[in-house]
Amino acid sequence: MKSIFKISGMTCNGCKLSVEDKLSSIDGVDAVYVDLTKQEAVIYSKKPISFSLISDSLPTKYRVTGTANIQNNGTIKVSKIKQLKPLFIILTYISITSLLLNFKNWNSTNAMLDFMGLFYIIFSFFKILDIKGFSMSFRMYDPLAKKVSLYGSIYPFMEVLLGIMFLTRIEVEAALILTIILLGITSFGVTQTLLNKKKIKCACLGTTLQLPMTEATFIENALMITMAFVLLI
Repeated sequence: MKSIFKISGMTCNGCKLSVEDKLSSIDGVDAVYVDLTKQEAVIYSKKPISFSLISDSLPTKYRVTGTANIQNNGTIKVSKIKQLKPLFIILTYISITSLLLNFKNWNSTNAMLDFMGLFYIIFSFFKILDIKGFSMSFRMYDPLAKKVSLYGSIYPFMEVLLGIMFLTRIEVEAALILTIILLGITSFGVTQTLLNKKKIKCACLGTTLQLPMTEATFIENALMITMAFVLLI
């Protein structure tokens, strides 16, 4: 079931992420997508979600002003595939670029290092566009970000540094070890989120593209960790 609720009081990405987090924790809710411009929340659920339940789940600063329920089977699956399209396109571009950079004098090690460097540089760019929003979204699943709030704010710049280290071949071994540690921590949080079937946004490309948390998030992290291990051996 698809339910659309009008919610006033949301003024920034922080509000948006807070509302999504609160509504996602409601029993029976499969996914939540909040539109800040339209001031509404689209909720996909296994059963009808009452107006009062939505209102009681949100802080008093937000006001639920209207609702409309629409039956729509299968929408969630299609929506996820559509929303993950930017991620697949970006990963494809990174892969092709890495291959082209090493096409004339092929070297698998250099190709993997270029892939990892480009991965960090491009992904960090989207995070830096909205550092505050990224930090809040990151805290929803990353174990270290939950305990150390500053970690979410500096994480995008750590990715920039790692990207530069890989592309310039500076202290590559240290960069590989850091990759295993940082993405290992994140992957642990992603795994917990997926096992608990909690529907939240993935922060891998910041808050701009609004990607859902799916198995694709785990796979992209696992790919980077695997390459790091291979290059260390």
